[in-house]
Amino acid sequence: MQPQQPPQASATAPAGVPTSGSVIAPATAATRRTLDVAVVQFDPYTDKDANLALLRAQVREAAEHGARVVIAPEYSMFAVKRLDERVVAAAEPLTGPYVTGLRGLAAEFGVHVVAGVVEAPGAIERADGESGKVYNTLVAAAPDAEFAAVYRKVHLYDAFGFLESDTVLPGPIAEPATFTADGVVFGLQTCFDLRFPEGCRRVAAAGAQVLALPAQWIPGPGKVDQWTTLLRARAIENTVYVAAADHAAPRGAGASMIVDPAGLVLAELGEAPGIATARVDLEHLDAIRAANPSLTLRRFTVTPLD
Repeated sequence: MQPQQPPQASATAPAGVPTSGSVIAPATAATRRTLDVAVVQFDPYTDKDANLALLRAQVREAAEHGARVVIAPEYSMFAVKRLDERVVAAAEPLTGPYVTGLRGLAAEFGVHVVAGVVEAPGAIERADGESGKVYNTLVAAAPDAEFAAVYRKVHLYDAFGFLESDTVLPGPIAEPATFTADGVVFGLQTCFDLRFPEGCRRVAAAGAQVLALPAQWIPGPGKVDQWTTLLRARAIENTVYVAAADHAAPRGAGASMIVDPAGLVLAELGEAPGIATARVDLEHLDAIRAANPSLTLRRFTVTPLD
């Protein structure tokens, strides 16, 4: 889906919405080899304007601390504990006011911003009788207010007594959604996708050096331990940095964190709103991949089931 975008006050209107970014060429001596990334943890609820204002304050603070990429949670636009008709009513197209505001934040503070939105389906989906459902979408907005990447969640949260598929359409199986910031390649996955290693492997195989993972990780017995274990496992097995942004309590488990390619937790939060920052160092990434060339040594590829 390639909607035309409305004019922006801070930048010229982009040509369209990408489904994925491009993989950079190998770094040269002149290529920037480090980048500071932030994960922001807050507690969005049902007031979209208030949610955007909360996010703006955190993006500003993260930028002031030197972050070049700021990753916010899944459902940053509109959040409830259980999905229902309120989410459908709140959905907007990617040309709507919330995403326009999100792109404005990226331009205002000169950073890439990744955040989860509730996207209204297009004409094709409505014609197929899916007008009562939405997409759970990640938008990566660039500092020039362009769309850097768009990803619609593939694995829906039909587990632990929840049925996300009652309200949300699964995203299409497409090329991995990636974007490049200051010479570092970021790949996108969302929340429940974390439990499917093949999806994260596709992103790493597409060239991602950092896995950006917005989430609304619903709290419950053992859930924080599972979250931490899976984040570190995805980092280790794919030799990538992982930057995961969760909701604060009570609608999320918290524990947003940044993990290095060897599984070391570089920065983490508790249950309360906050910001965690860490440095992505491609020299360190290269060293990890030289010592443990698991991407090079793999003997299997990933193919979709349908």
